[in-house]
Amino acid sequence: MAAPNPNHAQKNQCNFSKDFDYSQRAQWLRAAVLGANDGLVSIASLMMGIGAVKEDAEAMVLTGFAGLFAGACSMAIGEFVSMYSQLDIEIAQMKREKRMTNNGQNEEEIQKEKLPNPFQAALASALAFALGAVVPLLAAAFIANYKVRLGVVVAAVTLALIAFAGVGAVLGGTSVARSCPRVVLGGWMAMGITFGLTKLIGSNGLQM
Repeated sequence: MAAPNPNHAQKNQCNFSKDFDYSQRAQWLRAAVLGANDGLVSIASLMMGIGAVKEDAEAMVLTGFAGLFAGACSMAIGEFVSMYSQLDIEIAQMKREKRMTNNGQNEEEIQKEKLPNPFQAALASALAFALGAVVPLLAAAFIANYKVRLGVVVAAVTLALIAFAGVGAVLGGTSVARSCPRVVLGGWMAMGITFGLTKLIGSNGLQM
């Protein structure tokens, strides 16, 4: 009995990788990656802003939790409404372009499988937002020292941004080397701008 040819198996794997349609993952991948990055950056920036004017760890953590709840609900509702609108448009377009051929029904079934799922996108968006938001919350929750707490939050968020960007790039079939620096730089800018502007407002003696 002839032994299997490893080169043949490797060739088949390469062909599968080339032929795989990464657009099939676009619906849930877009919602999940955007949700995770948004939760991570939004909550981290919110906590850094509070940290700019208050050294209290409890204030940072409570603010982070409030942002997590509000953000997850907002992401889910926004994604649901957006995807449902897209679904209505694509269904209407399918009806206009429907052609009566021998393979017409098969083509229609294939098209329906590719239609966006609003419920799936909303759930993925909310869960991903919450997952991202947990990172800065856990980083800040157990550290009493003010400066150390801010540094740990920035470090944890940076590592999480690299991880999320890398996973999204791999699953989407894009370049990890280009995706990671872009995402990390954006996160740093968001945290830095929020910290700086909040510090500026607080130092000017804004009365609440």
